[in-house]
Amino acid sequence: MRTSRFDSSVPNIRICQLAAWFLAGFIPASASGQGLKVFISADMEGVVGVVNEEQLGPGGFEYGRFREFMTREVLAAIDGARSAGATEVVVADSHGNGLNLLIEMLPVDVTVVRSWPRPLGMMQGIDETFDAAIFIGYHAGTTNPEGVRAHTFSSATLADVRLNGRSALEAGFNAAIAGHFGVPVIMISGDDAAVEEARAFIGELEGAVVKWNTGFHSARSLTPEASYALIRERVVTAMERLDSFEPTVLPTPVTLDIRFKNYRPSEVLAFLPVVERTSSHTVRFVGQDILEIARFMQFLSYFNSGLTP
Repeated sequence: MRTSRFDSSVPNIRICQLAAWFLAGFIPASASGQGLKVFISADMEGVVGVVNEEQLGPGGFEYGRFREFMTREVLAAIDGARSAGATEVVVADSHGNGLNLLIEMLPVDVTVVRSWPRPLGMMQGIDETFDAAIFIGYHAGTTNPEGVRAHTFSSATLADVRLNGRSALEAGFNAAIAGHFGVPVIMISGDDAAVEEARAFIGELEGAVVKWNTGFHSARSLTPEASYALIRERVVTAMERLDSFEPTVLPTPVTLDIRFKNYRPSEVLAFLPVVERTSSHTVRFVGQDILEIARFMQFLSYFNSGLTP
């Protein structure tokens, strides 16, 4: 059950903060007992210090350490959201195998979406009941010439992903899913290229730049503790100006164009009557909305004839 922020257990510092907001003419929704619900989608390529595969998967010698850094960045976002009025948080583990976050480190009342496949991909768990979405550890898109590990959904197979004719980074694609439910994306963390590209697609959301790319596999980075402080600060700032953000809403129907790095995927996908092959390496799928597009992307990512069980 959501509780009022005026509960007697609230520390004195919180009471003083609320008093200051009242005098300034600003009281967050949670102060009136309504509460705020926040969705966090967490990737890993944009986490502080990440530069290559050694940090990004179970086979990398630094993966264990960087799972903790990723988790602590999410914790910083949760802490910032709560200090600004959030009473409910859902986190989607959205990198690699979807089993990266150290869930024992998360607060007991946070719920976590894990593993794949799932219909809404990196945004599984979001719906119209949320007030805001936050992206942690995100990266630039596959058509961006800059950015650490810049790609869109698959660095191995996809050369471009377009929504209604516009190249979309993962942040833009996922912001459109949030926008379908009327939920604005208010904050993103990652490298400088990711934050800049997300703002161009989504709008002037708050950004926490935790590293500056110097190549696909190199960057100048903050230290972990500095990234946690910055993420918390930017989340608080975003939450305090929540009313200034607008959801990212795509006109419908939504046209998805995918360019593969190889020839055969487009050839075989065109056997489906709902898929049009528009060039040697490109296919088009038209969905009634972004949710149908998201499900099609999940199909592309996870279907194979030998699936078991």
